[in-house]
This record gives sequence, C-alpha cells and structure tokens, in this order.
Amino acid sequence: MKELILEMEEYASEHNVPIIEKESITFIMKIIKANNIKNILEIGSAIGYSSILMASVAPDVTVTTIERDETRYMECLKNVKKCNFEQKITVVFQDALEVNLSNVSYDMIFIDAAKGQYTKFFEKFKYFLKDGGIIISDNLKFHGHVGKSSEIESKNLRGLVTKLEDYIVFLKENKEFETNFYDVGDGISVSVKKNEKK
Repeated sequence: MKELILEMEEYASEHNVPIIEKESITFIMKIIKANNIKNILEIGSAIGYSSILMASVAPDVTVTTIERDETRYMECLKNVKKCNFEQKITVVFQDALEVNLSNVSYDMIFIDAAKGQYTKFFEKFKYFLKDGGIIISDNLKFHGHVGKSSEIESKNLRGLVTKLEDYIVFLKENKEFETNFYDVGDGISVSVKKNEKK
C-alpha cells in the first residue's frame, strides 16, 4: 500500500495531476476515524489517491468516487485494483452534475473537483447526506488567491477565484449546515448537517 501511494504521488507530479496535499488527507482521515464514518461520496477522483487513503482508514469504510476525465478514471480504476479495494471503492465515470443518485445516503461527502462548481455540487449532493453527516471541501485558499480576486490579472483565474469566494460566503450563510474553516493544506471547510427538527 505504501509503495502504491508513493507511485501515485510520483505519477501525479510527472503528469501534472492535482492530488490532495498530505496534510489535508491526514486531517480528513482523522475526521473519518473520529466520526466513525462508513460510507463516503467523493466528487473528483483524479487518480484515486484520496479515495484509496480514505477507504484505508477502517475495514468497513466504502467510497463512491466520481470522475469525468477518462484518462484519470482509467488510472483510478487501475490503482484501486492494485490495492485490492474493488469491494471498497466504486468508481463512476461521469460528470458529477449529471450523475443520478437514488436510495443512497452518505455519512460524508468530499468535494475536490472543478472549483467553479463547488456551490452546485454542494446543493446537488446535500440531499444524499445523512443528518449529522459531513461535507468537506478542499482547496478553499486556492494557492493563496482566495480573498485577493481583485488583484488577479487573468480573467479565467479571477472568475474561478471569485466563485470560490462566493462559495465560502454561501457556506457561512447556510442555515442547514454548521461550517468550520481550517487552515490545513490548501484550505479546508468542514460542514456538518444539522439534524432536522422533528
């Protein structure tokens, strides 16, 4: 397993694939353990790095992960197979915003895909989260750009960063969730779904 993780880190740096920072995934794995999380939905598999590490927390943790890029999807499948996690990790090849889910609910949802779509992902998938469940979002500092969108010259980058800034406001104002922000890795938010009052 350790060898495979190192291989994946090497592959990611060689092929320019963004994978989660070590500090961030360590933090998330602690949350999974502390909250006894069993089933996870991940938006954005890339090469399977974070899903394999999350699934490795305990024998009964399962992950469903969604990836829209075919090359990364194939690489993710290969890595899942290498560590014999086919029973623990389900990889879905589709755009997350087009995925249809039914009769499923998750203890945790991890959003680490197209930064400009975070609010849409959150709004779509929150319905598949159990009461008291957790939504974790990564890259909220976006390499230090967030909070400085007015200084960014590139129009595309500025648009992306503005969307992330709007997403942070959306999280802070969301009454259904209690959100905390952590200065871990590239910035993480942990949103806990409030129990509906019966």
